[in-house]
Amino acid sequence: MLQFLARYWWVVLMRGVAAILFGVLAFVWPGLTIAALVLLFGAFALVDGVFSLLAAIGGRGERDGFWLGLLHGLIGIGIGVVTLWNPAITALALVLYIAAWALVSGVLEIVAAIRLREEIEGEWLLVLAGVLSIAFAGLLLWRPGAGALALLWWIAAWAIGVGVLLVFESFKLRGLRRERVAPERRAAVTP
Repeated sequence: MLQFLARYWWVVLMRGVAAILFGVLAFVWPGLTIAALVLLFGAFALVDGVFSLLAAIGGRGERDGFWLGLLHGLIGIGIGVVTLWNPAITALALVLYIAAWALVSGVLEIVAAIRLREEIEGEWLLVLAGVLSIAFAGLLLWRPGAGALALLWWIAAWAIGVGVLLVFESFKLRGLRRERVAPERRAAVTP
């Protein structure tokens, strides 16, 4: 699984950048209507799901990484499509979509971190991203009737926090990939 993640470090980076961009846009436009928020969230979930699915398909030889990436990608695409299919959904339905997606993403990130704990240092970043996602889902489920602006700030803060952690994790994975590729190149050059 570590080789799979190291090979596709850029997917983790793109997920992080998409999350940060989503969060910043949500903070910059605090007067967003619920319909605009639905479209913004749907696009974010869809893009995140597509990147996860592409990484899973690209690493289908990696048994563990393939199934986790496939599951995460399909759920993200599903939530994105459902959200974009019906942009007139109520605020409560949006909260439930977002909470379900954040909960599943958080659990899968923690599972990935547990599987990687003996292979890399800094797996706590994935655990922290997972815990943040689960806590965010719990907060949304605890107060689903919160005002649109409070909901917007919760979503934006969660997206930026998880996005920053994913960006840091992607650079750690990129460095790990370079460490593993460098000895292979030296061995190929040495007669």
